[in-house]
Parts: sequence; C-alpha cells; structure tokens
Amino acid sequence: MSILRTDNIIKRFGGLTAVSNLSVNLNKNEIVGLIGPNGAGKTTAFNMITGVYQPTEGSIFFDGKDITGLKPHAITKLGIARTFQNIRLFKDLTTIENVLIANHLRLKSGALQAVLKTPFYKKEEKHMYEKSVHLLEEVGLLDLMHEKSSNLPYGKQRKLEIARALATDPKVLLLDEPAAGMNPQESLELMSFIHDIRDKFDLSVLMIEHHMQVVMGVCETIYVLDYGAMIASGNPEEIQNNQKVIEAYLGVD
Repeated sequence: MSILRTDNIIKRFGGLTAVSNLSVNLNKNEIVGLIGPNGAGKTTAFNMITGVYQPTEGSIFFDGKDITGLKPHAITKLGIARTFQNIRLFKDLTTIENVLIANHLRLKSGALQAVLKTPFYKKEEKHMYEKSVHLLEEVGLLDLMHEKSSNLPYGKQRKLEIARALATDPKVLLLDEPAAGMNPQESLELMSFIHDIRDKFDLSVLMIEHHMQVVMGVCETIYVLDYGAMIASGNPEEIQNNQKVIEAYLGVD
C-alpha cells in the first residue's frame, strides 16, 4: 500500500529545471533508494517532499492526503521526518538534549503550563525524557547520553540525527546520504541499522545514497535520476544491469 507518492513533480529555478516530471512511490514498510550522479536533483526532490521547496508543477501525496506546498513543520507533524547530507545537530547540547528538542513537536502543553510547571506538563516532560532514553538505547547511544554531540564520532553523530528524527514519531523517514563520511565497517553496520529501525519503528524509508554497496544492500526499489529526470527504476539487480544507469555514472566512450 502506497504511503508516499510524487506525481510528475517539477522544480524550476529561473530558467533551470532542477527536477523534471519525477514520479516515485514508497509503499508501507518499504526501503526505497533515490540515486544518481552529483547534481542530479536528488536533494531538491527531498526538499519538495519535506516542504522546503514548493513544486513548480505536480503533486505530492502522503498517507492519502495531498501535502503539496505545506510548510516543513506541518509535514513533519503529519509524519515525515528527515536527516540531512550535512549533519545538523545542536553541537553545544548533549546527546539526550538533541533528542528531547525533537519531542516538543508532539507536546500538548502550552508555554504558560511549562512556565508554571503544571502537573500535566510535568507528566509530559517525564514521558519525553523516558522516550528519549529509549530512542538512544535503540540506536546504541545510551552510554553517551550526557556527552556533548560535537564530541561524538562521525558515525555516532549520524545515528543521533536519526534518533532525533525518530523522536517526531514519523511514518516515513527520509535519509539524505546516511553513509557519507563513514568507513567501510561503519557502512556495513549502517545497512543492518536501517533494516532494524524500519522493523522496530514500523517505518517506510526513502534514502539518497552514493555508496552503492549500501543502496544495493538495503533498498528493495531504486529510482535513478540524471540531470533532474528519472532514467530508470527497478530492483537492485535491474538497476545494476541498466545501460542508461551505467552510462550516467561512468560516461560513454
């Protein structure tokens, strides 16, 4: 069953068409890859799905609703969370503080209740803390909960960013190059990690990734972009053997 779908979305910046007639489909509990050479339009597509950019044309549907043009906070609240190619943690805050901040999206207490420390707010605050501890345990960072996030190794910062996204209770998780900067061992662990969080949190995952071993190892369906247009889609074996994909990555003689 489809949970996220784009119908012929286009994004133009002046005379430049960054994404052209892109239609992708993500089913419930599926892991889908969006790949292509640098500058192919992958992050622009993510930015349209998450409300950073509004499509010039086309529509985006999430869980049966048309979300085209909604603001990022509204889309996150509906159940789409993302990470970024360049890690965007609160560097001066601790690991658990980074996750606690994301929990505020679901907070029902108002500012006055927070200032007055009402019983209802204290109950929500306790729940947020327990939930954050649980998420850190699930991603293997519990022993580092009081460590400043800027002191974490690169691979653990990636996991923290994912834990923060999970704190918003998403149905769909968008991962923008999660293996970027990781060594081969960390990349192998990431493959298992993505499968684990998909299963544990009942998620669908759409990911951009340049690391082909990761893409081929975790994705059930792969879409390939080149110069903003989709040139292929299929399972990993079909993509590996697609001549247009090979030419896009390696060029032609």
